[in-house]
Amino acid sequence: MKVAIIMGSDSDLPVLQPALDTLKEFGVAIEVLVASAHRTPDKVHHFTAGAAERGVQAIIAAAGAAAHLPGVVASYTTLPVIGVPVNSTSVGGLDALLSIVQMPAGIPVATMAINGAKNAALFAVQILATANRELALRLVEYRTAMAAEVDRKNAALQEKLAGQAK
Repeated sequence: MKVAIIMGSDSDLPVLQPALDTLKEFGVAIEVLVASAHRTPDKVHHFTAGAAERGVQAIIAAAGAAAHLPGVVASYTTLPVIGVPVNSTSVGGLDALLSIVQMPAGIPVATMAINGAKNAALFAVQILATANRELALRLVEYRTAMAAEVDRKNAALQEKLAGQAK
């Protein structure tokens, strides 16, 4: 099980860190590359075109501003590509979101929320889990733990509110 993460700039790493952490939590191998769709297009092409041969099963591509990287990556592979728009401009990442989500018919890119790297990783895990029962079970456990945490927080809130009612 392997997911590649490609980002347009090393300044995107803080946004992508939750994806790295989440994939590691699920035991998914990761390849990471900084490459620009505009400044290093040959590197993007080489990395993406050979991804499946290296065992990559999904690619997370993150970029800000014009955010062409996810679409360019998708044009070079039939692997699932998950785009993460990065908030890197004065318009709060809306430019990146629109660039990624408005792909032409035939070259799809699944698009997450602005700075939505954790969900990109979870979506990649869901894709991999369709062919890996152990990973699917870990996803169920993950969601069960999330629900338990919500219940724990609710119980603490109810206790706090009950104490204030006196």
